[in-house]
Amino acid sequence: MGKGLIAAVLFVALGGCTTVKGTFCAVSAPLRLSAKAVDTLSDEEARALLAHNRKGEKLCGWRA
Repeated sequence: MGKGLIAAVLFVALGGCTTVKGTFCAVSAPLRLSAKAVDTLSDEEARALLAHNRKGEKLCGWRA
């Protein structure tokens, strides 16, 4: 997963903080990676991905 995609995910997640609750759920989906992709993530990228998925669990009812 490229850094550009992680940055885009982060912006979507942060943008959801200032919009109507349902907007994030309407435009986002859980991010799922292969084991190989997980092995290549930096700590910062992993934190951003986890934050995105946890926000979706809280706001949208996503299941892990």
